[in-house]
Amino acid sequence: MSTDESRPSLRDLLRRFTASEAEIEARELQRESAESGSVLAGQCRRGQLVSVCGRLRTVVYTPRTNLPTLEADLYDGSDVVTLVWLGRRQIAGIEPGRQLTARGRMAVRDDRKVIYNPYYELEPPR
Repeated sequence: MSTDESRPSLRDLLRRFTASEAEIEARELQRESAESGSVLAGQCRRGQLVSVCGRLRTVVYTPRTNLPTLEADLYDGSDVVTLVWLGRRQIAGIEPGRQLTARGRMAVRDDRKVIYNPYYELEPPR
């Protein structure tokens, strides 16, 4: 009996049936990220010029006296990257649930991965 690599194994089928909704979403986001040619956020390191693709979980405007910021948490199934736009109150299309690709230099702030003023492309709604 030959094995067909395109057929899922019993282990894969059991994993699908027992996986939580969050695990299924994470795998789907990682697959979409790989298909887009982006690097998984979990593999990004400080100082790298990266392209990450994922879904915005939160978007928060932080009014600061010296420099207001718009911050959005981008989740790609492996890790979260905080996108920070300095001096912005809002950006059309930047809203929770929106899929996008962000490019920029990875930084780390308070043990969190951050890209300041990223170049971004909004993905069409699904």
